[in-house]
Amino acid sequence: MDKKKLAKFFKAFGDENRLKILDLIKDEEKCACNILEELHISQSTLSHHMKVLEESEIVVSRKEGKWTHYSIDPRGVERLVLVLNKLNHKK
Repeated sequence: MDKKKLAKFFKAFGDENRLKILDLIKDEEKCACNILEELHISQSTLSHHMKVLEESEIVVSRKEGKWTHYSIDPRGVERLVLVLNKLNHKK
């Protein structure tokens, strides 16, 4: 994995609100409206955090009407696990 993509992975985990978001959606897809209610943040702040999480390919979204629904992307998690395992590999 290139260094730019790796930096996006780690940036996604470098903020307390993004970690809370990941915890909220780890078991099921959530509407942005529900995430907003639980975190008590503004729509623009949530949009920023979701953009970072989507760019890291850990989270995927889908539109339904005026709302966006977010969930964990299992493929992104698998890539992250592979990256972390490579860091732990001893030569």
